[in-house]
Amino acid sequence: MEITDVLESLKIGKITVSEAKKLLSLYSIEKIEDFAQIDMGRKHRRGIPEVIFAERKTTEEIKKIIIRVLEKSDLVLVSRIQKKDYSKIASFAKSKKLKIRDGKNTTTLLIYKNTLNSTGGKVGIVTAGTSDIGVAEEARLTCEAMHCDTITTYDVGIAGLHRIFPIIKKFIESDVDVIIVAAGMEGALASVVSSLVNVPVVGVPTSVGYGYGEKGVAALASMLQSCSLGLSVVNIDNGIGAGAVASNIANRARRR
Repeated sequence: MEITDVLESLKIGKITVSEAKKLLSLYSIEKIEDFAQIDMGRKHRRGIPEVIFAERKTTEEIKKIIIRVLEKSDLVLVSRIQKKDYSKIASFAKSKKLKIRDGKNTTTLLIYKNTLNSTGGKVGIVTAGTSDIGVAEEARLTCEAMHCDTITTYDVGIAGLHRIFPIIKKFIESDVDVIIVAAGMEGALASVVSSLVNVPVVGVPTSVGYGYGEKGVAALASMLQSCSLGLSVVNIDNGIGAGAVASNIANRARRR
């Protein structure tokens, strides 16, 4: 039972105060054997759902965390699943009658029980190139986990700068609350977008590039050095972080 369900049940007299207290006490740290301690209150405290960083976990550990989290929550994000384990985790979720959303060029999965209701918050997501799509898709899944609507357009980098203008027009007409820009190489697209819109922009440098500024270092430095105000930057390839920041902004904007 979600915290809101507990409070609603208390409000209509379906449960007693002592029963509500007992149920609410469950939403704290959930220990899973000797390998994980889950912060079950994060979603209600921060608006950010539980995220399982799967890269260094075994399939059995991931499965156990998924089941435990979904006992008290309606969804969970599983990020950076090892490629050899991806189909196993997806099949496991389906075997438990759970729904999944996946993304292109990413091994991150959004696993949920019921429907994903929209808060009304809108996030625009663009990439400079096709090589940046995986990171952008990770951000999209995070936004959808946080109940935001997303509008995505990929491969509109500055090598063909004219491609970005119809996209900016579309974002403005759609009244997006924030824009995520994923870009590698020199990462200039984030500054360009930020200079053209009146909403916050979250830049995600990606590890696309070679030579002196390889592995996203040049893109990160470029975004951090941007002279375009209104641009914030997350770490290299941090699609989850970008999605979380953008969704918090979008959801708060829609509550006003």
